[in-house]
Amino acid sequence: MEKFITATGKTVDLAIEAALDQLKMDRDSVSVEILENPKSGFLGLGAVPAKVKVTYEAPDEAPKPALSSASRSKPKKAAEPKQEEVKPLNPQPKKEAPKAEKPRQEKKPAEPKPAQPKVVREYAPAPEGSTEEKIEVFIKGLLEHMGSDAVPHAWKDTDCYRVDLVGESLGMLIGRRGETLDAIQHLTNYSINRDNSKRTRINVDAECYREKREESLKRLAMKVAGKVVKYRRNITLEPMNAYERHVIHATLQDVPDVTTFSTGSEPNRRVVVSFSKYSQE
Repeated sequence: MEKFITATGKTVDLAIEAALDQLKMDRDSVSVEILENPKSGFLGLGAVPAKVKVTYEAPDEAPKPALSSASRSKPKKAAEPKQEEVKPLNPQPKKEAPKAEKPRQEKKPAEPKPAQPKVVREYAPAPEGSTEEKIEVFIKGLLEHMGSDAVPHAWKDTDCYRVDLVGESLGMLIGRRGETLDAIQHLTNYSINRDNSKRTRINVDAECYREKREESLKRLAMKVAGKVVKYRRNITLEPMNAYERHVIHATLQDVPDVTTFSTGSEPNRRVVVSFSKYSQE
């Protein structure tokens, strides 16, 4: 059964966060519809907070069994009085036969499951003077300024250079929804391509975050598309960067009765999943 709540906040993100805190749910489990964008007003007067509608799936309530007419009209019988048992004046104690003791079965302690070995990827050292070495030197210096001991490993892929950040506490380098990771990637692309005539594309990742995020976005896109077709209404997603918007568009490009388009300006550009009036034949 589908339910929804509305929430307000100074910005759209704060309104969504307030609704998720109230529902104790994560972002991928709900769909968001922006009811009203925030307005700052003039000199603080007439300010309007952002208002969002958050829809989520709730388990259906089991119907209570109805009482039959017979059970409602049938009167209860009065309890019959119990007859008192006549006890002898000098009762003889009964001798109980000794019970045979059952042998105790000793429980064997559960054997611990063998821990699965963590797959450690081996990286080849970057050739001296290569682009891979330049990328690693730049990112290493950037991470030191951020107070991180992570080590970058770069290698040449088919159409770009890929970089893995390896170390402890990588969550700080990923940031909220990958924002810090995107910033590191943007600075690295700018630094390496600053003096190059041909642009080199660099992809920075940590703990396979981008692969996991892409799978999460695909699941979200299909879930939202199902609701759009079911309720025949448009749903606006939260702000996303260009790559994440591309994943949503590509996932839904062949889904019948659904079209997608982007609206707004960076960094608050959003994808709108729209119901198409005419299905594809």
